[in-house]
Amino acid sequence: MPKIKTNSGAAKRFRKRANGTFKCKQSHLRHILTKKSSKRKRHLRAGDVVEACDTPSVRKMMPYA
Repeated sequence: MPKIKTNSGAAKRFRKRANGTFKCKQSHLRHILTKKSSKRKRHLRAGDVVEACDTPSVRKMMPYA
């Protein structure tokens, strides 16, 4: 049986943490930044964690993570 390929798009967006959850980057920091406050942009720089309901689908896309 062949190996399962890792989804390359998911590999660029998620990293597995030691406790089995996945970390990711927050959205809304790519464009239309002039109307967003400095505080909002600064807080969006921090990492985020994938929700528990979405973790199984991320795990399926990254079988070797």
